[in-house]
Amino acid sequence: MPNIDLAALRVFLQVADLAHFSRAAEELGLPKGRVSHIVRELEARLGSRLFQRTTRRVSLTSDGELLAERARSLLADAGEIEALFQQDQQLGGRLRVDLPVRLALDAVLPALPAFLAAHPGLQVELSCTDRRVDLVEEGFDCVLRVGAVHDPMLVARAVGQLRMINVASPAYLASRGTPATPEDLLAQGHELVHYSQTWADRRARFDWLDADGRAHSLHLPARVTVNHTDAYQVAALAGMGIVQAPCVGLRAALADGRLVRVLAGHEPAALPVQLVMSQRRHTPRRVRVFMDWLVALLGAHLADDNPAHD
Repeated sequence: MPNIDLAALRVFLQVADLAHFSRAAEELGLPKGRVSHIVRELEARLGSRLFQRTTRRVSLTSDGELLAERARSLLADAGEIEALFQQDQQLGGRLRVDLPVRLALDAVLPALPAFLAAHPGLQVELSCTDRRVDLVEEGFDCVLRVGAVHDPMLVARAVGQLRMINVASPAYLASRGTPATPEDLLAQGHELVHYSQTWADRRARFDWLDADGRAHSLHLPARVTVNHTDAYQVAALAGMGIVQAPCVGLRAALADGRLVRVLAGHEPAALPVQLVMSQRRHTPRRVRVFMDWLVALLGAHLADDNPAHD
């Protein structure tokens, strides 16, 4: 990137956030002409148009969106460097994080107000999705991943494990029978609700570990396939088949009898939960502090999910 004044980036972001040159000028305490000149100069230096302008408002071009993403991180890092030499060293800037839906809803969001109260200079952009996002391309500071991480460009920090169980609705079991062994799944004509993050994966499979820790699989029919954890649970509640899902997200439905645990001795291997970040030399302090908080929070949340609590 050409040598760009941080002050120009701040002006650019103010216009981008307000979608208006005059309002940005008012917020910055600058003449509108000066704000327009700074943006035009920035566009000339980059050789790219950053805004689409109309008589009523402005909007970012694709290049403008790219610059805004990078500029926010750059300014946040610059603010942190300044804070290193200030006595209070308050955290400031923006955090962009991606979490699996159920962990975000059940554990992180309820506790987030206390974290933000302790660090009033921080802003958090929280993505809640079950798809596997591209951490670098989509500009995330850190991502919580369930399952193995194989990318050598990423650094993974262990958080805990999700213990898996098998469940179905009472109505479904009343119609098919309650299996006592995996062989009963075929003999009694059971179906699965199939969970898949990619529609190409169409074969539903019942997985389990035997007493010696050896893995086994059994293909079963599934008339319903979903790609979202909430939909997965709702499909089980509706009696569409057996599901294999993390125990931590099913406790309420198990406690009130809406779901019933089956084949308790034949469950899949636990899934590792890891906090993942880009392999770069310097991790901003705001990211380190947030990650430490998240590991402690989720470590405690997942620690409650063990056989002793059944």
